[in-house]
Amino acid sequence: MIINIVAGGPEEFLPHLNEFNDENCIWVGVDRGVFYLLERKVKPFIAFGDFDSVSSLELHEIEKQVAHLKRFNPEKDETDLELAMNWALGQKPTEIRIFGATGGRLDHFFGNVQLLIKPVMANLSINLSLIDKKNIVFVKGPGNYSILKDPHFKYISFIPVSLHVRDLTLRSFKYPLNDCHISLGSTLCISNELIDDVGTFSFSEGILIVVRSHD
Repeated sequence: MIINIVAGGPEEFLPHLNEFNDENCIWVGVDRGVFYLLERKVKPFIAFGDFDSVSSLELHEIEKQVAHLKRFNPEKDETDLELAMNWALGQKPTEIRIFGATGGRLDHFFGNVQLLIKPVMANLSINLSLIDKKNIVFVKGPGNYSILKDPHFKYISFIPVSLHVRDLTLRSFKYPLNDCHISLGSTLCISNELIDDVGTFSFSEGILIVVRSHD
């Protein structure tokens, strides 16, 4: 099962959501993201939010069309997106894809990126990614991974979010590495590229954010 979560970030950053409308996916709306889905004739299974970013008419439409609506007070400890993601993690899907979580306010953006770390910290084997028109972002813990060339996302960056990432090895990359140690704050691994159809990366300790981008 795949869970697609659409948050309420600036609409111009959304990719074409119909490209991700797999048969075995569940759609979840978050705050204004619920209305983005309804505008695209996609009915979310469940919706979360305080809905302070929609008009009263839009909220009425949301209430009319969404059977499972979880409304919250604006004064709460978690963001709307974190509440939705906690629910999604509890469904034990194979993959969670988050849209509408980039652009606009930087505090929300950094908070959303940090949410990607939660499954890694909990040792959950769930593929979790944040996707917009120009980027795919995901987080990995220690291990060995394959990554496929995609001309639409030519650039691949590895950003440490732990104090140290040890023994980072990149194979079939334009700028390869072998058992390299990088520290928090390093930009050594920004903007790499694959030179073969499949590349690999591995490391023995730490947490990495992986960003696939295009200009």
